Amino acid sequence: MTIIRKKPITPSQRFLALNRDELVSSENRPLRSLTSSNHRCKGRSNGRITSRRRGGGHKRMYRAIDFMRTKCDIPAVIQSIEYDPNRSANIALVAYADGLKSYILAPSGVSIGDTVTSFSEKGDFKPGNALQLLHVPPSTKVHAVELLIGGGAVLARSAGSSVQLVGFDASRAILKLPSGELRYVDSRCRATIGEVGNGLHQNRNLGKAGRNRWLGRRSRVRGVAMNPVDHPMGGGEGRTSGGGHPCSPWGQLSKGYKTRRRSNPTNKQIIVGRNGKKYRN
Repeated sequence: MTIIRKKPITPSQRFLALNRDELVSSENRPLRSLTSSNHRCKGRSNGRITSRRRGGGHKRMYRAIDFMRTKCDIPAVIQSIEYDPNRSANIALVAYADGLKSYILAPSGVSIGDTVTSFSEKGDFKPGNALQLLHVPPSTKVHAVELLIGGGAVLARSAGSSVQLVGFDASRAILKLPSGELRYVDSRCRATIGEVGNGLHQNRNLGKAGRNRWLGRRSRVRGVAMNPVDHPMGGGEGRTSGGGHPCSPWGQLSKGYKTRRRSNPTNKQIIVGRNGKKYRN
């Protein structure tokens, strides 16, 4: 997979860099039975803006992704690899031997015509195959990992991400997340072998501000460029960076201020946090 650059016949194409060469076709339409309309809240909850700088963007159809992978021991053939506007990873349309079709996250290294299977017991450790963590050998890279048994994939779902299975402790598996965090997960949870495809997603260049607007991202204004009535860091004669700590327009600190609840039950499963801090379990 390589980054595609076009001959700049317009100013917006000078820095444009895309990575869609592994897709079947940019014009490929998704399977209608697996798509549905998706209303985006545009950063609002009950009419109030709760997440700023969101809104607009092109209309998207939601693709139903099979994060459960509970159709066990039935081989499925990859028919196409498609673009999904709702996530950074590409998706693969698979057709099972019994005629059912579904979308899964496209793993790295798979192509059209390959066969993937979700095993109920031990199986092949081939990219795209899903099985329980207790049947996966240590030091294997996996993605689309469940946190709760049968709850569907939660960890490592974005483009190029993966989780390393470090080892086992009784009935729990020890995983190392991309952030460096070490945590426990029940060994009966399911995971998919390999890492998520489209790993060069982070190297793309949108090329122009308008492409950000197509994605529903609005422009951002710095706090120091505002007036004092609009932001605590605004105002001043000439250009100034304030001198206070970075904060939101309502005074909440934006750096170093802990927002995670101490009573979060998932903290009990963390061995080493993403900041290197060891947790007491």
